[in-house]
Amino acid sequence: MAELDGVWDVRRTGGALPPLVGVCKRIEGARGETAVGPLPGVPFSVRGLELHYRRPFGAFVDVLEPEGDGFRGRATFRGREFGRFELRPRSR
Repeated sequence: MAELDGVWDVRRTGGALPPLVGVCKRIEGARGETAVGPLPGVPFSVRGLELHYRRPFGAFVDVLEPEGDGFRGRATFRGREFGRFELRPRSR
Protein backbone atom coordinates (compact mmCIF):
# COMPACT_ATOMS: atom_id res chain seq x y z
CA MET A 1 0.00 0.00 0.00
CA ALA A 2 1.86 3.04 -1.33
CA GLU A 3 0.31 5.46 1.18
CA LEU A 4 2.22 3.64 3.94
CA ASP A 5 5.61 3.77 2.20
CA GLY A 6 8.16 5.80 4.12
CA VAL A 7 9.53 6.30 7.60
CA TRP A 8 7.01 6.95 10.36
CA ASP A 9 7.63 8.22 13.89
CA VAL A 10 5.59 6.31 16.47
CA ARG A 11 4.02 7.95 19.53
CA ARG A 12 2.17 6.09 22.28
CA THR A 13 -1.34 7.42 22.92
CA GLY A 14 -2.66 4.86 25.42
CA GLY A 15 -2.81 1.37 26.83
CA ALA A 16 -0.06 -0.98 27.93
CA LEU A 17 2.62 0.21 25.51
CA PRO A 18 5.87 1.59 26.95
CA PRO A 19 7.03 5.08 26.03
CA LEU A 20 8.03 4.82 22.36
CA VAL A 21 10.90 7.32 22.36
CA GLY A 22 13.02 6.86 19.22
CA VAL A 23 10.70 4.21 17.73
CA CYS A 24 9.90 4.34 14.03
CA LYS A 25 8.29 2.15 11.41
CA ARG A 26 10.04 1.86 8.05
CA ILE A 27 7.67 0.62 5.34
CA GLU A 28 8.30 -0.23 1.70
CA GLY A 29 5.62 -2.00 -0.28
CA ALA A 30 4.39 -5.18 1.39
CA ARG A 31 7.01 -5.25 4.14
CA GLY A 32 8.46 -3.15 6.87
CA GLU A 33 10.00 -3.09 10.32
CA THR A 34 9.54 -1.41 13.67
CA ALA A 35 12.89 -0.14 14.93
CA VAL A 36 14.51 1.93 17.67
CA GLY A 37 16.92 4.41 16.13
CA PRO A 38 19.34 2.90 13.63
CA LEU A 39 19.12 -0.61 15.10
CA PRO A 40 17.65 -3.47 13.04
CA GLY A 41 13.94 -3.70 13.58
CA VAL A 42 11.24 -6.30 14.10
CA PRO A 43 9.94 -7.24 10.63
CA PHE A 44 6.29 -7.28 9.57
CA SER A 45 4.18 -7.82 6.46
CA VAL A 46 1.73 -5.15 5.27
CA ARG A 47 -1.77 -6.43 4.51
CA GLY A 48 -3.99 -3.49 3.66
CA LEU A 49 -3.92 -1.33 6.77
CA GLU A 50 -2.68 -4.12 9.04
CA LEU A 51 0.94 -4.77 10.00
CA HIS A 52 1.42 -8.49 10.72
CA TYR A 53 4.63 -9.20 12.64
CA ARG A 54 6.71 -12.21 11.67
CA ARG A 55 7.84 -15.03 13.93
CA PRO A 56 8.48 -15.12 16.82
CA PHE A 57 6.06 -12.17 17.14
CA GLY A 58 3.39 -13.62 14.82
CA ALA A 59 0.53 -13.11 17.30
CA PHE A 60 1.01 -9.30 17.14
CA VAL A 61 -0.84 -7.16 14.59
CA ASP A 62 -1.00 -3.38 14.35
CA VAL A 63 -4.31 -2.14 12.91
CA LEU A 64 -4.15 1.32 11.31
CA GLU A 65 -6.74 3.97 10.42
CA PRO A 66 -5.95 7.12 8.41
CA GLU A 67 -5.87 10.31 10.46
CA GLY A 68 -4.77 13.64 9.00
CA ASP A 69 -1.34 13.23 7.41
CA GLY A 70 -0.69 10.02 9.35
CA PHE A 71 -2.44 7.13 11.03
CA ARG A 72 -3.77 6.13 14.40
CA GLY A 73 -3.08 2.57 15.39
CA ARG A 74 -4.22 -0.19 17.69
CA ALA A 75 -1.61 -2.69 18.86
CA THR A 76 -3.20 -6.14 19.20
CA PHE A 77 -2.11 -9.53 20.50
CA ARG A 78 -4.18 -12.49 19.29
CA GLY A 79 -6.91 -10.06 18.27
CA ARG A 80 -7.11 -8.22 21.60
CA GLU A 81 -6.11 -4.59 21.82
CA PHE A 82 -3.43 -3.76 24.38
CA GLY A 83 -2.32 -0.30 23.29
CA ARG A 84 -2.83 2.68 21.00
CA PHE A 85 -0.36 4.77 19.07
CA GLU A 86 -0.08 7.25 16.22
CA LEU A 87 2.17 7.35 13.17
CA ARG A 88 3.39 10.65 11.79
CA PRO A 89 5.55 10.94 8.66
CA ARG A 90 9.18 11.64 9.40
CA SER A 91 9.72 13.22 6.00
CA ARG A 92 7.69 13.22 2.82
